[in-house]
Amino acid sequence: MLANILLWGGIILVFYFFMIRPQQKKQKDQKSFVDNLKKGDNVVTVGGLHGRVTTVDATTVILEVDRGVKMTFEKSSVSREVTGKPTEAELK
Repeated sequence: MLANILLWGGIILVFYFFMIRPQQKKQKDQKSFVDNLKKGDNVVTVGGLHGRVTTVDATTVILEVDRGVKMTFEKSSVSREVTGKPTEAELK
């Protein structure tokens, strides 16, 4: 009986350290990234749209996707920051 309890405890620990904990860390990092968005950041949305942040509000951001073309997105739809400056092809 003790062996069964130790086996199940080991399985739970493995699930926690290899699945639950990394996912929680990833969610925390994403929330921190979204909370720290600022004007001028080059970002990609979850839909794959590249743009530059022009305005940050409480729950939304306005991205400039081309010269003079601005679109409003929820902050949660911003996926990641693009390193380096976007090329003309990325903005079109």
